[in-house]
Amino acid sequence: MESIEYLWKDRKRHLGLPLSFTRYRLSEDRLFCETGFLNIKSDEVLLYRVRDLQLNMSLGQRIFGVGTVCVVSSDKSIPHLDLKNVKHPREVKELIHKHVEEAKDKRRMRTTELVGAEGGDDDYHDTAGLDDEELE
Repeated sequence: MESIEYLWKDRKRHLGLPLSFTRYRLSEDRLFCETGFLNIKSDEVLLYRVRDLQLNMSLGQRIFGVGTVCVVSSDKSIPHLDLKNVKHPREVKELIHKHVEEAKDKRRMRTTELVGAEGGDDDYHDTAGLDDEELE
């Protein structure tokens, strides 16, 4: 079995301390979330499927030096994954972003963003063929 080289690892923290059974890991092409002690649940998101990243830091999180990185993906089983209470959340978000971009470049995923994968949920509207009165 081939071992995975992790670029980043952390645990969900309570009061700034890693006292939980939720572990997060980032490899070159996947983001992993593993929860549980006796019964372990392991989820993963392929980085090329990540559509958006968001950073949330409440006052309490800022006091303890942690934050939540929200990962929105086109993955059917995990469309939304929150990396809760991780240390250095800004750096983690940027690291994930960097590897998401690299994964998309490897798979030549750039052109699909322009098409609108959800079918009409984007803000783009085709105005070709309409005169100025119809656009107002």
